[in-house]
Amino acid sequence: MKNIAIIFAGGVGQRMNNASVPKQFLTLHGKEIIIHTIEKFDNNENIDAIVVVCVESWIEHLQTLLEKFNIKKVVAVVKNGETGQASIFNGLQKAVDIFGEENIVLIHDGVRPLVDNNLIDKNIESVKQYGSAISCAKVIETVVIRENNSVNEVVDRNKSWLAKAPQSFLLKDIYNCHLDAYNKRKNDYIDSATIMREYGYKLNIVECSNDNIKITTPTDYF
Repeated sequence: MKNIAIIFAGGVGQRMNNASVPKQFLTLHGKEIIIHTIEKFDNNENIDAIVVVCVESWIEHLQTLLEKFNIKKVVAVVKNGETGQASIFNGLQKAVDIFGEENIVLIHDGVRPLVDNNLIDKNIESVKQYGSAISCAKVIETVVIRENNSVNEVVDRNKSWLAKAPQSFLLKDIYNCHLDAYNKRKNDYIDSATIMREYGYKLNIVECSNDNIKITTPTDYF
């Protein structure tokens, strides 16, 4: 059984207010964000292979970067889909095509470069033990439910967590859920945890730091 990372870098980053370059290709300390992220998995001894899902027009540039920074474990770069769900499905399909279904898959955002070895390892162990791993951070502020510009409910902070990434599963489970959703034209799932929950799978939480941010806005970047 192999441990396969699927790095999702298929978005264009509209909230970054930078139309010319997708946010995953912005440079931080002399290196593109996507490379910072991929290196975390490339350098982890328990990761066997990486599949990257990329904006189609940037695939050639990404392949140049992979060579430049001596990335060894990327076995395929596939084009993005019309939605995030479709893009992840493309990555899952490629992983199944290359390695078969009997593996573990870690799905991670290309613009979440602060993932660390410990979190990657904990995800793999959780999938082996429970069949899933959802990286989550404790909520540190009060969460409210809004309705008509009023606070309808104050959520118990002690029970509230933020779902982050990696989100990890047995490849056959997540792939077959995506395949069924694709065949039924259900294309509005916001992340892997959502689709797996919808299909009745129990999701095991793996705690991570709030520093494990997704670079979405200019503030995140700075």
